[in-house]
Amino acid sequence: MSGKADLAAVTTYFGLPWPQLNEGLTYHDIVRPTDAGLTLIEFYFRKYKNSAPLQGWLQRIQNKQITIDGKVVVLPDTELRAAAELVYHRLPWREPDAPYLLEVLFEDDYLIVVNKPSGLQVLPGGLYQQRTVLTQLQWHACKLTTTSSGCQKTHPVPVHRLGRGTSGILLCAKTKLCKSRLAAYFAEGTSVVEDKYTNSECNTMRKICKIYRALVSGVMDMDEVVIKQPIGTIKYPGVAKGLYVASPSGKPALSSVHVLERDSENNCTLVQVEIQSGRPHQIRIHLSFIGFPLIGDPLYVSGGQPKCFHPELMDESFEKDGGYQRPENPVPGDCGYNLHAHQICLIHPITNELIKITAPLPAILQTREEREASQPNSS
Repeated sequence: MSGKADLAAVTTYFGLPWPQLNEGLTYHDIVRPTDAGLTLIEFYFRKYKNSAPLQGWLQRIQNKQITIDGKVVVLPDTELRAAAELVYHRLPWREPDAPYLLEVLFEDDYLIVVNKPSGLQVLPGGLYQQRTVLTQLQWHACKLTTTSSGCQKTHPVPVHRLGRGTSGILLCAKTKLCKSRLAAYFAEGTSVVEDKYTNSECNTMRKICKIYRALVSGVMDMDEVVIKQPIGTIKYPGVAKGLYVASPSGKPALSSVHVLERDSENNCTLVQVEIQSGRPHQIRIHLSFIGFPLIGDPLYVSGGQPKCFHPELMDESFEKDGGYQRPENPVPGDCGYNLHAHQICLIHPITNELIKITAPLPAILQTREEREASQPNSS
């Protein structure tokens, strides 16, 4: 095992506090020949229906937030011509609260591995366009730049995702080569599962291994369980591309669960989960599918399905900027559960060294023995 992956003697953090408002967003479009002749309101409502209801887009047009070829247009019935350049300026807004400090677990010239706190989104999406890990990585790269030309053109980027409510290890690549090779690692792991190899065969063929800790509702009788339930999507309010759920027609997914500690008094079980594939929300879906959803999970219940699902109750009301209000149904980014990416073993994508990285466990995800060992007076 390479010693380079060991934690430094002094824990390193980076991160800047979030400004009160973000910088807003700018969306660019070129009118295609097939869209020529549409009115401005028809174009935006058809193409970006998931962004705002009809009245919301009318408000944005009348609020002078859209230009055609550089000129503000306030008439929704303006007819569009082919090749016209449309720009929609989304106004700055205050994003929901999110932590900003990131702990560095490992770093070299090619890779930086951080401990992501629960509540921080990895990449921009929805209401979180600035308050993300990606933004902090960009700001950190700018701060480290010593040239007078300003920020670096390249900066570390996450190569995989963790749910906003999930904490723990996040791999970020500093170079294009490192990024492409790490992406290949994850893709290879998923393809091995799709080819229906056995669990032990998957273990020997992978270049990366991820281990999580989770606290589930209920007392599991089994010491070990392998879950092979496919994961697919369904139409769901507030999730434009569909919600991932347990589905017999979905894509193959494989999770190996090991019980660490049972708590009959509080009706919960502490488990370790190793995932062989990387489907979105895989652990939450798989554990709920077998009847042991994560404690505090606002979305998934037994069976790997959403807690409440009323597609007919779509709310057409909108916010001050014209966009839809937050849906009443729970959505995947909602927090409240305890899931932590605890350990990762991988072949370094550039040096080919075997490295093992560990993210410290939250107290609630420690076994009794681990909690006792972490006490200052413990021997």
